[in-house]
Amino acid sequence: MDLSKLRSLTKRAQGGLRSLAVGRVTRGAAVVAVSIASAWLGIMLGGPVRANVGPVELGMTAEPSWTGETVLDAHPFGTLLFDTHDAPVGLRVTLENINTSRVAMILDNPRMSSHLPSMMEKELREGVRTLVVRALVCGLAGGLLGSLIVFRRPGPALAGLLSATVAIAGTGAAVALTFHPRAVVEPKYTGLLAGAPSLVGDAESIVTRFESYRTQLAKLVNNVSQLYDTVSALPLYDSDPASIRILHVSDIHLNPIAWNVIRSLTEQFKIDAVVDTGDLTDHGTGPEDKFAEEIGRLGLPYVFVRGNHDSGSTQKAVAKQKGAVVLDDKVKTVAGLRIYGLGDPRFTPDKSVSVDSDLEALAATGREHAARLALESKPVDLVAVHDPTIARQFSGRTPMILAGHSHERSTELLPSGTRLLVQGSTGGAGLRALEHDEPTPVAASVLYFDRKSHRLRAWDDITLGGLGEQSVQIERHVESAPGRTISPGPTVSPSPTGATVGATPP
Repeated sequence: MDLSKLRSLTKRAQGGLRSLAVGRVTRGAAVVAVSIASAWLGIMLGGPVRANVGPVELGMTAEPSWTGETVLDAHPFGTLLFDTHDAPVGLRVTLENINTSRVAMILDNPRMSSHLPSMMEKELREGVRTLVVRALVCGLAGGLLGSLIVFRRPGPALAGLLSATVAIAGTGAAVALTFHPRAVVEPKYTGLLAGAPSLVGDAESIVTRFESYRTQLAKLVNNVSQLYDTVSALPLYDSDPASIRILHVSDIHLNPIAWNVIRSLTEQFKIDAVVDTGDLTDHGTGPEDKFAEEIGRLGLPYVFVRGNHDSGSTQKAVAKQKGAVVLDDKVKTVAGLRIYGLGDPRFTPDKSVSVDSDLEALAATGREHAARLALESKPVDLVAVHDPTIARQFSGRTPMILAGHSHERSTELLPSGTRLLVQGSTGGAGLRALEHDEPTPVAASVLYFDRKSHRLRAWDDITLGGLGEQSVQIERHVESAPGRTISPGPTVSPSPTGATVGATPP
């Protein structure tokens, strides 16, 4: 055999080995894909379980999820989402039925209230255990049967069973390692506005009284069962005497829908006072001043600081309204909180004028007034301004700063320990909402302050969309260290891009 034929045979042999290797890898990948898909199908078809947990009957289902959250479906009132873990599997809990006999027993026997958390914890643990066992069995069976049906040979079927076992074990380990029990006190609610306060619960009570995971869960399930038990007359949302409730609104921009939203929120959440961080109007003209008359009809204190679209005439029109408290370099005690407010130094109704052309001048204005505020004999609990650039200069002078202007909600914990909350547009940016492909959402926040320490304990970010005020999303946040020390830190100056220097994300 000559050398050329030998080389040709060698190349053919190498090509055959490569093709064989590629074929094996392809078949292996196909076996893994089929087994995992079949395992998920088996879990979804055979895995759902029902469990009695306290006064309710729950349905539990494991389902694929990139975000790995737990969803409580309280139809027709809405859903609660909890960021409980980070794994490619989610837990969906649906309210199937109310056990009226158990509800009557709980209401008639006061002793049951003390035993309810432990009973619910035990029953929920049993339900989850049953779900895990059934999901495991159905997942493994699905992986085996799916591989056997597709490949019709015992070898690939056993390989599929092994792949499903590894995938399920890995997912279970990821759930266990990334579990966040604290997520129960920070739910994200989507649904009807009328049911929101009762479902989400009282932030102050959750933070100060509900020390254990099981008690928080008992409170949540009780809220859901009460809603279903009284569909015709939703339960009243009692105000916690240990909290001061402030509704933060901003940038209404002449949108009358905002007054409907504010009235609904003040009633549902038992608000003590409203803080408006400016831009009530668009051009600050005389005819627009009549828009401020709705403030007097709210029936509670309304703190207002002027925005860059509000004129001096607008400020005077607000000051004439019943319950209005206009703050312009002043401090007033409202609803038990010492609040300092500063009106925006600009008036720029002309849309062609850049309102952020001189950020350093705004920062200098903020530093000047912050230095004056430091000379106050008593510290302030809250600072309200319009522009975030000015707001950041009050870092270290107060525990909490409220601002607006950007039409986009954000929050950050400044290096001094001061928290800055920038509100979105409670008016959906007015007519500006039509300038973009997606309408600007209507935004507001409910802040819960401790009545004794005057520190923020928690807050609910409320975002409305769809059919006006009827569809609402509420995301609860709990302040991790409400009693932290507030100390004057380094000056927070605006960067050329408008971002903050030295600020840390929450």
